[in-house]
Amino acid sequence: MSPSPAVAPRRLAVPALPIRLAAMAMLTGVLSACGNVHHIEVGSIPDDYRTRHPIVVSEAEQAIDITVVASDSNLPHSDVSRVQDFANRFLTSGADSMRVLIPYGARNSVAAGRLLPEIRSLLSRSYVEPHRIVVESYAAHDALRPTPIRLSFSTLVAKTTPCGSWPDDLTDTAENKNYHNFGCATQQNLAAQIADPRDLLSPRGMGPVDSQRRSTIIEKYRKGEKTGASEPKMSSDYSW
Repeated sequence: MSPSPAVAPRRLAVPALPIRLAAMAMLTGVLSACGNVHHIEVGSIPDDYRTRHPIVVSEAEQAIDITVVASDSNLPHSDVSRVQDFANRFLTSGADSMRVLIPYGARNSVAAGRLLPEIRSLLSRSYVEPHRIVVESYAAHDALRPTPIRLSFSTLVAKTTPCGSWPDDLTDTAENKNYHNFGCATQQNLAAQIADPRDLLSPRGMGPVDSQRRSTIIEKYRKGEKTGASEPKMSSDYSW
């Protein structure tokens, strides 16, 4: 009896589409894991000292007091220099008028009236026009005490808030931020150096063009020469 022929094993047909989808899903997961970057927001809270201590332009009164004794007939030399310096500050500020306040009802009221012509003369010699000087009187608070002559004018000033505020604990540095008072002194020094606070409000107008200098530059350009200023020759003892 002849043996029965061998039957080849049959392979089960597995659909290829689910396998491909699973592979693509795994690959997508791996790529997304590689691209998982931690987004850290830095500086979301304003930490600029110029914001905490801004320079503000406001109107303020500039004044000096001249002490007058009942027996005075002339200004002391120290007060003469103070009046002259105050006149220069008045002219630089661009204010319209200066007020000279004379006390009345005090022991030194008569002496203050005697010094008024000298003060007006000092201001006039310091190039303050007479029509810009306004003389007024004010009542003395204490008739027994000497009341000063006050010179004043209103002008614009640049200033910041007072320094020295420490609202937070300086040892709490977890956020790595500067302290509240940081930068206040720098802002105050910058405000004090501003000659004309109006420059912070709007720029100045442009001055006229120097026609002579412009002609010189054009002539050098036509000749092919350097139009810029030449560097100064500096003598040095160093030998390199």
